[in-house]
Amino acid sequence: MDLRFDDEVVLVTGASTGIGAAAARHFGRAGATVIVHYNANGERAAEVVQDIEQGGGRAVAVQQDLSEASGAVALAEHVLQEFGRVDVLVNNAGGLIERRPLGERDADFVRRLLDLNVGQLIALCEAVAPGMAERGRGSIVNVGSVAAVTGGAGGSAVYATTKGAVTTYTRGIARELAPSGVRANTLAPGVIETPFHDRWTTPEQMRGMVSTIPMGRAGSADECAGAILFLAHDGAAGYITGQVLPVNGGQHFLG
Repeated sequence: MDLRFDDEVVLVTGASTGIGAAAARHFGRAGATVIVHYNANGERAAEVVQDIEQGGGRAVAVQQDLSEASGAVALAEHVLQEFGRVDVLVNNAGGLIERRPLGERDADFVRRLLDLNVGQLIALCEAVAPGMAERGRGSIVNVGSVAAVTGGAGGSAVYATTKGAVTTYTRGIARELAPSGVRANTLAPGVIETPFHDRWTTPEQMRGMVSTIPMGRAGSADECAGAILFLAHDGAAGYITGQVLPVNGGQHFLG
């Protein structure tokens, strides 16, 4: 099936690198107008926009700090004012902050992770979804993690908890939005070769995680992007909502 998004407005958060950048490029090639959100890496975001435009697509980079919900609200207001609507929302922005072992995760650390991975995601959905519901269509893809089920690798228990919250929230809004024709699903990547692991995972840890994957390798950002486009496309996934799509090479089976 040719997954086209012609004349649709797609907002991808955390789109300067990794899974977000790959998804933005794929949406651009599929005909969408893509809002490439970034926080600090404006140069890489500009490269994503350039790649999309060179392929004949339309894209614009928008900067916003999403470490707190207020930033997400500001981003939504800007996009809705400039483009009038969002047809597809991909909540990819988030992070680990750092690996901290048991006993070293204080209240401030927990709060920052919750704000970064849960608070801003909820704020964006709450700001964008009502407009989708009014129009009677739209799709939300929230990027979770296999860590929501496994508990995460060393020092990432709180990160894993936030990804579990993403899954639960997505299921909740999927039920609320279903009567209006709007869908919401979670993508749950496993071990994916992205700057996330370049920054937070040692080579030894990476080898250990890959050794548990039946397919014998880490996944790619492009493989995640393809799954995101599938979930976002009404023709391909029009009867799928509230679900978790794992992209993990068989490392773990999510129910």
